[in-house]
Amino acid sequence: MDEDAVFKALADRTRRHLLDALFVKDGQTLTELESGLEMTRFGISKHLRLLEEAGLVTAVRSGRKKLHYLNPVPIRLIHDRWIDKFTEQQISALTDLKRDLES
Repeated sequence: MDEDAVFKALADRTRRHLLDALFVKDGQTLTELESGLEMTRFGISKHLRLLEEAGLVTAVRSGRKKLHYLNPVPIRLIHDRWIDKFTEQQISALTDLKRDLES
């Protein structure tokens, strides 16, 4: 996984909107995804391509349609790598404080 590509993809508001839309309803076509945005089809396609390159979206052809699916794994890996390690100390400190206050 290319963390830089994931962070770059998540840095854009439009791409985050597309990910949110796929979270609500997975397996959408480009037409369905563009209905919530005031942007050209070409612009949305570019954003989807970046999301695919980052591994956050997978596209599957179904007949004449191309369906887009959310892949949450890269976001989870980012969470585990960059967020969990920073919150672990705080949780441990709160647990220790609770134990000290109760004794």
